[in-house]
Amino acid sequence: MTLYDSKKKLALAGVVCGIVAAILAFMGNPANMAFCIACFVRDMAGSLGMHQAEVVQYARPEIVGLVLGSFVISVATREYRSTAGSSPMIRFVLGMIIMIGSLVFLGCPLRMVIRMSAGDLNAWVALVGFICGVATGTIMLKNGTSLGRSHETGKASGTVLPILLAGVLVLAAAGLLKASEAGPGSLHAPVIASLIGGLVFGAFAQKSRMCFAGGIRDVILMKNFDLLTVIGSLFVVMLIFNVATGRFVVGFNTPGIIAHADHLWNFLGMYAVGFAAVLAGGCPLRQLILAGQGSSDSAVTVLGLFFGAALCHNLGIASSGTALNAETNEVVAGAATQNGKIAVIICIIVCFVIAFTNKRESVKK
Repeated sequence: MTLYDSKKKLALAGVVCGIVAAILAFMGNPANMAFCIACFVRDMAGSLGMHQAEVVQYARPEIVGLVLGSFVISVATREYRSTAGSSPMIRFVLGMIIMIGSLVFLGCPLRMVIRMSAGDLNAWVALVGFICGVATGTIMLKNGTSLGRSHETGKASGTVLPILLAGVLVLAAAGLLKASEAGPGSLHAPVIASLIGGLVFGAFAQKSRMCFAGGIRDVILMKNFDLLTVIGSLFVVMLIFNVATGRFVVGFNTPGIIAHADHLWNFLGMYAVGFAAVLAGGCPLRQLILAGQGSSDSAVTVLGLFFGAALCHNLGIASSGTALNAETNEVVAGAATQNGKIAVIICIIVCFVIAFTNKRESVKK
């Protein structure tokens, strides 16, 4: 069974994924976050000691569930294919760039849409940057940019990342990993609910081919709006949830939602994410789903996400969110850091270098 062969099925997939995100938000996940690939991977990197930011350390079961959900459904429907060999180191770097851009903005494309549904105007600014980044990457693809073809490998190769992530969850259950006692990392839904939510989300994302970068790319390349249907229905569900629960607040500097109003860097951060996602073949969510169904190329990109998260917090690249001063009760505006600004510019330059130096042989001639 597939869900991408009709808009009705895609809309259903978006509704289910939106309900999952809403339930997890209601059960304890950070406000205005609900389900964020970049933030959750960052938290997992912290739980493994890859960075020392104590407020963002937690082995998120949702990430494990996404990959395992994709793995199980792809095996059950005979879509599992173990592949590898397409520019692995470049994909690793692209994973780093996606994470750096996300943490300068403070969210992946999925969280961008969730923030939009809660009235965060900064996310709408970032959407423009993301669309421009995807458009740039798409133009590069049309002009011959390619990271090459992947090849069939032994079936066991594609199971490595799912097994590693399952192992992380076991270590967390045994109390061997770090866990935040305050901040976003301390806010989470119950483990079982998070894992089940991730499994369901992963299965529906795999069957629907959900991809935030891919949806915009398809519109530009083929005038095909199908993939935007699943994203649009997810947005509607989250909008209804936020309005119904009083979480819909229109504004730029809103304390407590882990965001900032540094508009240029919201734009450029997500520009880098969109550009890199197109070159890599999918947004962060899509990379996890592809890794679950056997792609070692996507698994390498996911490892790049983890490494990028560590860099962001070890080198002061991640932005700060708007917050309330506990003593004065005054709003303290969040912002992109100087290191973050420099990193984003470097990331965008690297994307252009990758795009211009990786061409199909027929184009080179």
